[in-house]
Amino acid sequence: MAASLQLNVRSFEPFFQSKPLSKHSPRLGTIRCSTATPQKRYTITLLPGDGIGPEVISVAKEVLKLTGSLEGIEFGFQEMPVGGSALDLIGLPLPKETLSAAKQSDAVLLGAIGGYKWDNNEKHLKPETGLLQLREGLKVFANLRPASVLPQLVDASTLKKEIAEGVDLMVVRELTGGIYFGKPRGFSTNENGDEIGFNTEVYATYEIDRIARIAFETARKRCGKLCSVDKANVLEASMLWRKRVTAIASEYPDVELSHMYVDNAAMQLVRNPKQFDTIVTNNIFGDILSDEASMITGSIGMLPSASLGESGPGLFEPIHGSAPDIAGQDKANPLATVLSAAMLLRYGLGEENAAKRIEAAVLDALNRGFRTGDIHSAGNKLVGCKAMGDEVLKSVDSQIPAAV
Repeated sequence: MAASLQLNVRSFEPFFQSKPLSKHSPRLGTIRCSTATPQKRYTITLLPGDGIGPEVISVAKEVLKLTGSLEGIEFGFQEMPVGGSALDLIGLPLPKETLSAAKQSDAVLLGAIGGYKWDNNEKHLKPETGLLQLREGLKVFANLRPASVLPQLVDASTLKKEIAEGVDLMVVRELTGGIYFGKPRGFSTNENGDEIGFNTEVYATYEIDRIARIAFETARKRCGKLCSVDKANVLEASMLWRKRVTAIASEYPDVELSHMYVDNAAMQLVRNPKQFDTIVTNNIFGDILSDEASMITGSIGMLPSASLGESGPGLFEPIHGSAPDIAGQDKANPLATVLSAAMLLRYGLGEENAAKRIEAAVLDALNRGFRTGDIHSAGNKLVGCKAMGDEVLKSVDSQIPAAV
């Protein structure tokens, strides 16, 4: 498979380095067909999922196809059910066929899963269970979540401009351990006869060491600063986390390591987010902090993610949910999924030029004033999901050659 830890580590760089295209960049009225003879071919498993998932995946697929045609890359796509759509189809949130197809592909692109329809299902029949099973099945333990405030969207942030402007951080989240997977877990009754629910936060040394090394490698490629977030003043699992991260730091003398308790980190992210460059943390803290960081940027609809393992295909997805309230209304912001496709190219396939082409196209579409509802402001052009995708396609096509 094309995705591997060695490849991914080599490519860890600050997100969105591509410069925006000039307003005077050539623009064509129609999209060209292939301009480069395909030299490479990759198989991509598409998991549209639920809610707005199919809408945003459709846009990202077209962007990948056009980018590939311009970069000499041919993609073979296969769509498979997951989450609620799989439950409706065959009664399982992750069919064996879906996992098998994902494992045999070069990379996996996921839309979104879940919705009100399945909220009252038993745990093993919830869409979210399918996502956890997918991550576990693909053995993707490192989740990269960039949060960058783009100059075009700084006014969309709920923070003051002087606080939000220039924020560019990466959250490295451990993805397959901790309280989401720890055992024992379940329901029982205590000595007073009250029903209780319980979960276990547990980490082994190897799980901490491997995510720590990914985080140090990431920080080394960025600004050389790594903040490890834990709750070592209370939790034994966090005490071990801090001990192991500190030990691994000796392998990276060029990276400045700091530690922060998670409650303080949550406060500092909204107080002074520019103090952070790379953050490494466990599964549950990473889930929460990366969503908090996303709001600094103005919209969760703008942020992609990559989930990587030691070998095999990576899993790439926007960090937003299925947004059932707007599903099927052409209101979704597809840019997080398009940028997830760029991360797929960079971290999953090692196709750096193609990734930069997509990132530059997104910036160009924003420079030209196009906005979906979640990032719209006065003076810009309000468009729907499909129209935003069309504008990105125009920008992809206008770059001759790809931005470097």
